Amino acid sequence: MTDAVSTINVRATAPSRGESRLRSAARIAFPFLVLGTMWEITAHAGVFPARLFPTLEEIAAAFWRLTVAGILPHHVAETLLRLFAGFVIAGAIGVVIGIAMGRSKRAEDYLLPLVSIAAPIPGIAYAPLFLLWFGLGNFSAILLVGFVSAFPVIFNTWTGVKAVKEIWVRSALVMGADQRRLFRHVILPGSLPYIFTGLRLGLAQAWRILVVVELLAAVPWGLGWLIFGAREFLNTDVMLAGVAVIGMIGLALEKLVFERLERYTVVRWGMMQS
Repeated sequence: MTDAVSTINVRATAPSRGESRLRSAARIAFPFLVLGTMWEITAHAGVFPARLFPTLEEIAAAFWRLTVAGILPHHVAETLLRLFAGFVIAGAIGVVIGIAMGRSKRAEDYLLPLVSIAAPIPGIAYAPLFLLWFGLGNFSAILLVGFVSAFPVIFNTWTGVKAVKEIWVRSALVMGADQRRLFRHVILPGSLPYIFTGLRLGLAQAWRILVVVELLAAVPWGLGWLIFGAREFLNTDVMLAGVAVIGMIGLALEKLVFERLERYTVVRWGMMQS
């Protein structure tokens, strides 16, 4: 009887799950369908010259041509290498500085004014200095990406550490927790949602600066180099194919990495609050 009831429950919930997934997919696809339709109407209406405003078929053809030739995968690999190298630097330094500012009043007094002054400056404004200090090539590009994308991580980590409830800290200390256990079981779990938010913002910041610095740093490969190189020859289809790849990679990182991590930390956060 129990097996029959459980079987009925599974069968009853299966369509709803499938329906919710279908609705989620439709909700994600709807804005792209609207944008694609508007794009095609504008392209075929001749509002802009065909050379400057290609159709979706021409963009897809350019994407396929570059992929089959191995050119686009090479550009993507070089860009991702620089992105992850710079992002790892930003994540490590940003989390350490943010935690230090949140846990130490002296570190907060010394570092917060410097971070507050440097963060609002556009990342591209730092590019000439980094190119003069570290020269052209990958090294300066990676360092600039790490430097610029560290600021959102610092601010959000600092906010997360400060947001940990004082009653949790006092309760842990009363129960005999030392500083290492306090950090591991109270401070870090409580600030993780903020840290992951900072990492998401830092990744977006890294994307924005990397595409530009790949041209300025005179690197031989990369999506930024591909886009700006195509602009010189008015290959708008190649430019838009590169832009589409950047968007797809960002969406994949958002859905496959950060949403799952945030879902886990939200569950832990709810358990701690309860």
